[in-house]
Amino acid sequence: MSSIYETLRDRIRRDEPVGLVTVIEGPNIGAKLLIIPGGPPTGSLGDSELDRIVGRDALAELEAATTGVRHYGPQGQTTPEDLIDTDTVSVFVESFSPPPQMWIFGAVDFTAALAKVAKVLGYRVTVCDAREVFATRRRFPMADEVLVSWPGPVFGARGSELGPRDAVCVLTHDSKFDVPAVMGAIATRVGYIGVMGSRKTHDKRMQRLAEAGLTEPHQIERLMSPVGLDIGARTPEETAISICAEIIARRTGRITPSLRDGSGAIHS
Repeated sequence: MSSIYETLRDRIRRDEPVGLVTVIEGPNIGAKLLIIPGGPPTGSLGDSELDRIVGRDALAELEAATTGVRHYGPQGQTTPEDLIDTDTVSVFVESFSPPPQMWIFGAVDFTAALAKVAKVLGYRVTVCDAREVFATRRRFPMADEVLVSWPGPVFGARGSELGPRDAVCVLTHDSKFDVPAVMGAIATRVGYIGVMGSRKTHDKRMQRLAEAGLTEPHQIERLMSPVGLDIGARTPEETAISICAEIIARRTGRITPSLRDGSGAIHS
């Protein structure tokens, strides 16, 4: 059991995702199963099939960064019919997930405002721009990381880190930078892709993206462009709130007035 706690401690300290499942009701109360993405679980809840089913479900909980109680049969049964006339095993799934990530491409004035709001919401913020004179720690002290790089190498090295809880925001208007940033984001599992620009800019960008190979409707549907909720935002700070509000709305499944789904000028 000590190895479970040691591994749990070490992964939490390194800010790496890990889940701990504990039996709180039924046979083998107190039994534990440690869940690590991409690796075999450690420990046992008392039955190999129960371990397999609970481990699968706990991975989903971990990816969503949710913690809660789940109920199973002794061999991992989950349907009501299977649970009739059998003991119930209740487990507590604890998810220790690192903060969601927001990657912001383009070291512009809007970036500083967005990074500040994202930090308030608990994001780990990375700012990336190929221009060394603009992508500096002095300009973006609120960011956790400032990278001087083109988008391709960043997505190539770390794109696999992004998941449904994360966001990519492209705030540039330079096709040499925003097209590879969008294409890189599309190739990941990131939950939100926002791209700044007017409707005219968006139409021109979509032509360039099509030339780069972005033609599938389900891929195009992932782009929130123009970015943000239609709240009449003008300043960088207002725009940052608009973008973050849209991220929250998309994550929670709320129907909101996104600029992407409107028509006419963004600013009246």
